[in-house]
Amino acid sequence: MKSPRFSALPSRIGRLDELAYNLGWSWDNRACELFQRLDSELWSLTQHNPVKVLHETDPSRLRHAAEDPEFLRKYEETIKRFFVNPLRTSKWFPREFPQLMDDKIAYFSAEFGLHNSLPIYSGGLGILAGDHCKESSDLGIPLVGVGFVYPQGYFHQRIRSDGWQEDIYEVLDRKNAPIEPAGTGSDRYLVEIRIGPSKIFVEVWRVNLGSIVLYLMDTDVEENVPGDRELTARLYGGDKEHRVRQEIVLGIGDKRSRRRIHDPARHRAAVGRIPASGRSYCGSRYRRGRGAPRR
Repeated sequence: MKSPRFSALPSRIGRLDELAYNLGWSWDNRACELFQRLDSELWSLTQHNPVKVLHETDPSRLRHAAEDPEFLRKYEETIKRFFVNPLRTSKWFPREFPQLMDDKIAYFSAEFGLHNSLPIYSGGLGILAGDHCKESSDLGIPLVGVGFVYPQGYFHQRIRSDGWQEDIYEVLDRKNAPIEPAGTGSDRYLVEIRIGPSKIFVEVWRVNLGSIVLYLMDTDVEENVPGDRELTARLYGGDKEHRVRQEIVLGIGDKRSRRRIHDPARHRAAVGRIPASGRSYCGSRYRRGRGAPRR
């Protein structure tokens, strides 16, 4: 089947599209080797970003890979391991707790350190949240990550001629990032929330991470006024009011989106913040007459 995202990708190796958009490849050496074999120099220049590699690899190289018996052998092995026989029921959690597989856990964090091709983390706490998600995928834990897309996630520092430090933000190129709209197909997935008298529109993105999914909130959309578009621009930016508004977007925005995407029954706030997620969850329980959750 022809890839809808990479027009030059031959159908014989068309599932590289799907693999590139699942960050499970990032801790699988054989999957990494597959992309590296397409163009080792480009693999290095893109800092191991398979989405960008597939966009920029010369079409002749892709055609050659689709006819190379050794590449095809490794391709078939990798695709089978990732998508055909994932052996979900043999993982620890579904084997030990099959009755809990439908009881999803929403894992909230302001940052997730997954891979440098998705710059939505700052340091140790982001790496910890990312590792929790990766380990949940390996163990088969029904976890759903919830966080932000930061269009200006990383910045470079330099010293100006007058001696002052200057921050130069690197804008996220969504086309070359391993994220996709949370809705069906390529349609944008927008939810609307209210903060006081204001309406804020949130675009929801999906990140595939092995066998689990992350949903990332993004207010940088044309429907919002400039100030609201900045809400999710940078990690840990702004004053206290800005941070509170971010927390509302994450907690309430996820609640709105889960009505159509998923409905986990438990919540966990990571990185010492995101209280709005708990308030939204408890409020919904009281409205349904179920009372507060037990500890």
